[in-house]
Amino acid sequence: MQLILFLIICQCAINSVNTHHVSNPNIVLLMADDLGIGDLGCYGNRTLRTPNIDRLAEEGVTLTQHLAASPLCTPSRAAFLTGRYPIRSGMAAFSRVGVFLFSASSGGLPSEEITFSELLKQRGYATALIGKWHLGMNCESSNDFCHHPLSHGFDYFYGLTVTNFRDCKPGQGSVFLKGVQKSLVIPIQIAGITLVSLAIVHYIGLLKVPFQVLGYCLLITAISLAVLIFFFYHFRHLNCFLMRDHQIIQQPLSYENLTQRLTKEAIQFIGRNTDAPFLLVLSYLHVHTALYASKKFRGKSKHGLYGDAVEEMDWSVGQVLDMLEKYSLSNNTLVYFTSDQGAHVEEISSSGEVHGGHNGIYKGGKSTNWEGGIRVPGLLRWPGVIQAGAHMDEPTSNMDIFPTIVKLADAELPSDRIIDGHDLMPLLQGKVTRSKHEFLFHYCNAYLNAVRWHPGNSESVWKVFFFTPNFSPEGSNGCYDSHVCFCHGGFITRHDPPLLFDLSRDPEEKVPLTPETESHFYEILRAVYQAVDNHTRSLHSVPNQLSWDNLLWKPWLQPCCSSLFQSCYCDYDSEGNLPEVH
Repeated sequence: MQLILFLIICQCAINSVNTHHVSNPNIVLLMADDLGIGDLGCYGNRTLRTPNIDRLAEEGVTLTQHLAASPLCTPSRAAFLTGRYPIRSGMAAFSRVGVFLFSASSGGLPSEEITFSELLKQRGYATALIGKWHLGMNCESSNDFCHHPLSHGFDYFYGLTVTNFRDCKPGQGSVFLKGVQKSLVIPIQIAGITLVSLAIVHYIGLLKVPFQVLGYCLLITAISLAVLIFFFYHFRHLNCFLMRDHQIIQQPLSYENLTQRLTKEAIQFIGRNTDAPFLLVLSYLHVHTALYASKKFRGKSKHGLYGDAVEEMDWSVGQVLDMLEKYSLSNNTLVYFTSDQGAHVEEISSSGEVHGGHNGIYKGGKSTNWEGGIRVPGLLRWPGVIQAGAHMDEPTSNMDIFPTIVKLADAELPSDRIIDGHDLMPLLQGKVTRSKHEFLFHYCNAYLNAVRWHPGNSESVWKVFFFTPNFSPEGSNGCYDSHVCFCHGGFITRHDPPLLFDLSRDPEEKVPLTPETESHFYEILRAVYQAVDNHTRSLHSVPNQLSWDNLLWKPWLQPCCSSLFQSCYCDYDSEGNLPEVH
């Protein structure tokens, strides 16, 4: 009897410890930029060295069908923070440009959206975002900070409000120059021909055009050209800067020891919050171009500067994990590693070096909804709480992080809006074997591109494409002629009937199924069309944050830490006491 009583007491104690253990854990979310799923050892890479990221896989769960909600940075990150498809928040573009390009744009993540950082902050969490934001900054003035991370639930911010561009690093070329040249040639030609024609008809007397009109036209053209030339000449100074909270501390951004500085900020934040729950989002600039690596990593990998950058990022992940160990926080911390979308396969330097990553066996890459563009690393570790060394091939989404960590923090999920993500904990703990995602909707900007269906009574994962991008050159694996693939007009091919694949048998999306090769072809399409109809009816009209008006550069919104006459130059960022690289 005494033995039974002793065992009952012990079991109650264990249950009590587990209940306490699972409540209000620390959350560390690590997000790479443009990293391919095939770049990591734990996903099959045998030449890049990623021991620290691989350690997360060994000690946690590897999701092998983890999906970005969009194949582009801005909408994917909006979905990640809100748990909602970006079309619901207005963070999906109807125009060709699907991301924010300038620090002085007025679009951004709307204040009406609820982020996981806001909900965790309300529960007493210390919250920090270190690294890339890319979800807007100002609305009406250069310091209203309506879209800034501190306006979306983060207590502390150290990083970039836009993104890392080739244009930010001297000698790395430009992502804008080719597009700007193509866009401006015709308008300049039209303006020139119009002015010359007006002058000719005025000279021969067919039409009397006041010289004032010609003068004004010439002046407007000259001013417009001057503004464009000024803007792109000073692009680096105007758009590539580092902030701490609301203050610009380095303009333009210096790449010298940048990963070390980001890592230092992250481990210092952990060190300041060892006695209270915290949320740390470490959003790496690696491996978006412009590529960079510090001296101790440069030239050390087998894959050029891209490989150096991956291995430096892996070192940084190791520093964060070591910091958790140092303060005995590992067993009470959920760590998540992912990428915002797949590798940018079209990234090739002016010298011909490959600057994009590897998407493994999967087709396409960034900007497409082929698997290479949206199937991303998904690693979760929480010792003693979730399974170690497990692999799960169920469809999951980066939107799932929102409900997962909100529930872990004992916060309430918003009841006034649809949350598209699902809590991952039952799957991670082995309590269920099936994902709650029966359907997942893949958008190319604001256009529904494809639908994934994982029926509850089947192992199949059907994927239906309504249109696909036209790769260029034809037969390649990307849109090399335009640098990224686009979502409408002559850039795509529409399919009627849609293309159908079974990813459980054809993950490389090589052979579309037909009514002849799949007996349930039309039955599958009917189910998908019904799901699309239900999904479409759940959408509501919202302001488009990526409209041309919200995307364009507005001089009055331009952040500047000195003055335009000084090219907005400043450098207040100290590099003292950086973490050592061994």
